[in-house]
Amino acid sequence: MPLRFSALPAVEVARVRAGGPDANGQPAERRVSDGDGAPCRCCLRDIPEGRDMLVLAWRPFPALQPYAETGPIFLCADCVRRPDGADLPPIVASRPRFLIRGYDADDRIAYGAGRMVETPALAAACETLLAEARIAYVHLRSATNGCYQLRVDRA
Repeated sequence: MPLRFSALPAVEVARVRAGGPDANGQPAERRVSDGDGAPCRCCLRDIPEGRDMLVLAWRPFPALQPYAETGPIFLCADCVRRPDGADLPPIVASRPRFLIRGYDADDRIAYGAGRMVETPALAAACETLLAEARIAYVHLRSATNGCYQLRVDRA
């Protein structure tokens, strides 16, 4: 099954970069990357040392509800959005494992659809989840901190 790995929506990135509020109603914090694993959710690359970056609260769900988790993410202050596509993005390929979690069409966690997956098996694990009729999409989350990385859909 073909997959689509998606960065944050361009309109949301532009809104935050222009000073719009994050999921907590605050402007993003401006920082300088130390180059130690700050993955940008726009270009889906690690932010190089010395580059300006934004730190903000992100909720990757359309509405508030009990499963709509909010957490910290990073954005390059000035990168170009990576096009959605089937290739594993650099922030995925450079890490050993991820937590994957399936969600239903109502944006609720599909119970039993979360697991830790080694990166070489990631695409196959996402395909397996998305083959289930109850799974609408999958989130990739950090294996170490549980932070949202990106969304995976059927292509």
